[in-house]
Amino acid sequence: MITLNVNGRAHQIEDEPNTPLLYVLRGTLELNGAKFGCGTGQCGACTVVVDGKAVFSCLMPISILQGRKVTTLEGLGTEDAPSPLQRSFIEEQAAQCGYCIPGMIMRAHALLAVNQSPSETQIREHMSVNLCRCGTHMRILAAIRRAAAGMQAASASVPTKEAEEE
Repeated sequence: MITLNVNGRAHQIEDEPNTPLLYVLRGTLELNGAKFGCGTGQCGACTVVVDGKAVFSCLMPISILQGRKVTTLEGLGTEDAPSPLQRSFIEEQAAQCGYCIPGMIMRAHALLAVNQSPSETQIREHMSVNLCRCGTHMRILAAIRRAAAGMQAASASVPTKEAEEE
């Protein structure tokens, strides 16, 4: 038995140790945000975040995830209360068919968690491993820029300790 920490909750998993995380997320845990695209780590539709890094869940056996934190699209927000990043994808109308979008959002989430003000080049390089077959790349990039700008604005509006003491 393997204990997986998914979206802040511990789950006892009885699947075979070499079972890909994607199959456990979609089958056992019924978390359907991550999509099966290619099964070979070539498209990014299955992207989730493990310990802060974007990974292809179709390639990751659950045996190496004991004690690690897995975050899926479902761990970011809900339909009624989307995260700021999810909201930016909605506002930019970044989805056409929508199949790649969960993976795109998770890869962008990993980037913005470590760099709230990425350059255009950094965004493009980080996102380049995820594919969109519908061609909404420009809207996806705009959504990430929008989310980054929102994070920067939120950081700027938080009073500093020195300002609070005045």
